[in-house]
Amino acid sequence: VTFFPAMLTLPAGGSATFFCNISMKSISGLEYSLNWYKETNNSQPQKIAEISRNKPPTKTEKYLLTNHTPAFKIEILNLHQNDSGSYYCGLIAFFQPDKVIESNRSHLVVTAAPEKTNATDEPQTEEGDPPDHIKAVLVGILLLVGAVVLLIFGYLTVTYRRGGKNTLRTLFLALQKEEKPPVVSVPTVDYGVLEFQWDQRTQTPLEIQPADQTEYATIIFPEEKPVTPER
Repeated sequence: VTFFPAMLTLPAGGSATFFCNISMKSISGLEYSLNWYKETNNSQPQKIAEISRNKPPTKTEKYLLTNHTPAFKIEILNLHQNDSGSYYCGLIAFFQPDKVIESNRSHLVVTAAPEKTNATDEPQTEEGDPPDHIKAVLVGILLLVGAVVLLIFGYLTVTYRRGGKNTLRTLFLALQKEEKPPVVSVPTVDYGVLEFQWDQRTQTPLEIQPADQTEYATIIFPEEKPVTPER
């Protein structure tokens, strides 16, 4: 039978949890019960709680017992400083009711509860009014930004007076060159010169027809006068 953790130090008002682990080899299949004890300044042990093998979780005003066979948990609630002492568990088998198998001792130290701070003692700040350190940071940032702006303005003024016109013009031209849209190349296709091949076959010369030499004549007859009969 083992009991752990070996040491706990907790403030008053909290809770302490211990575990008692038993070996099932020696009591396998047998009925048993488990007791928890407390010792104070080497005084007579005092039984504070008990749980059996098949008993469901049990809760009292001071203790919470849970069965996780072969481990059993005891939780001491609402700690007070007089709960400090040594704790252990004892296994009692029903076939040997007069024999208690005790575990090792664990120590619990309960300290005083931490003092609660009174909210009324703290200085109240007006809602919406930032703390002084935030104001100081904001003022410092504004001063730093103002100094940077003045330095830039002074530098530009001095540069302009020392012939900064050309410098500004050069910068402006350089920016214009950079802002020119990129030239988009349009792909072209070279179709070349199409050459037509002439038909190299022998061309037959045109036959010359002889001119028609037939002559035609036109015969013109004189107009005949009408013959009148003689009387």
